Amino acid sequence: MSLKSLIATGTKLWLDSIDPELTVKNRALGATGATSNPIIVSSILESGKFDAQIMKLAEKGHTDEEIAWAMTDTLVSEAQKVFAGVSDSTHCNDGWVSFELDPLIEDVALNMPHAERVKKYVELGKKYSAGHKNRMIKVPATPAGLEAAEHLAAHGITLNVTLIFSERQYKIARENVWKGAQRRPGGLDGFKSVYSIFVSRVDVWTESAYPGLSKDAQGLVGLVNVKRLWQMNQEFWAPKKLKLQQEIIFASTGAKKMKTYEPTADKYVAALAGSDIQTNPPATNDAVEKLGNTYTRQVDVMPPAAVLAEIDKTVDQAKLETTLMSEGLAKFADPHKGLLKTIATKRASLVGAK
Repeated sequence: MSLKSLIATGTKLWLDSIDPELTVKNRALGATGATSNPIIVSSILESGKFDAQIMKLAEKGHTDEEIAWAMTDTLVSEAQKVFAGVSDSTHCNDGWVSFELDPLIEDVALNMPHAERVKKYVELGKKYSAGHKNRMIKVPATPAGLEAAEHLAAHGITLNVTLIFSERQYKIARENVWKGAQRRPGGLDGFKSVYSIFVSRVDVWTESAYPGLSKDAQGLVGLVNVKRLWQMNQEFWAPKKLKLQQEIIFASTGAKKMKTYEPTADKYVAALAGSDIQTNPPATNDAVEKLGNTYTRQVDVMPPAAVLAEIDKTVDQAKLETTLMSEGLAKFADPHKGLLKTIATKRASLVGAK
């Protein structure tokens, strides 16, 4: 059963990749959407499979930055075609592909002023959403990204607010998007939004930051956090009776290596089954499919009260957010910088060899 069983619980399965071969493969396995980020794009272009396209752009005089974004646009567009049928059949409730905006906007080294960051997010969001039916624009839950979210939602742009680790971030994201949505041209019928809550990264951090957590609580902080935010999201949107669902994306669902225990490949997949969206890495989907497990709804099942009390007493949520946001932004900015270096190297070798 595996992925079919997962989908049968009510989970929407999205692929955490826009690699052309993988999107087709995972669509056949039941995936109904996809998401991208600078790490994914960098990996795809570094593979060498798109050297010919890169060379053509270089020969036309495009800068390394322009090539990076032209290729990102192309890859996301191709993935959109794979899921276009889902978008049509669900009337835009599913079938989306996320396009992440420039991670260098938040680069500490650039030290861009807040107002300029907001302006840049809005400008790029409008640019890369224009003319696309099933493309979501990803903005991070930073101060600038959260402020820009209201403006983008008001412009009618479908948003995926990403890098959310805390209740504080989630609530600001939700409120800003909702405020903007109420000013959408054409009303709320086409309004769709999602909120990407990262899960496994939380457990990796808490294992290191709070080694004293009991064996019953260790490895559950990320799940408790995201399940609580999922419940808040359900309660906030239900009374509004909107045409399309406003959903949580369960992100960072791949089982990461832990020092004190070895999580099963489907730890997060199984624990979050039953509702909203899971963006699973290709390797996670492969592992889940191989396991052949049968899944049941678990998204609203919480650990015992004693475990919840221990987590609440021990884990500093503000520290969690600050630390993981800093790491998250670096994990996107650094690969993008690496991508630009890769393109520069390819330019020299490919164009120079002609």
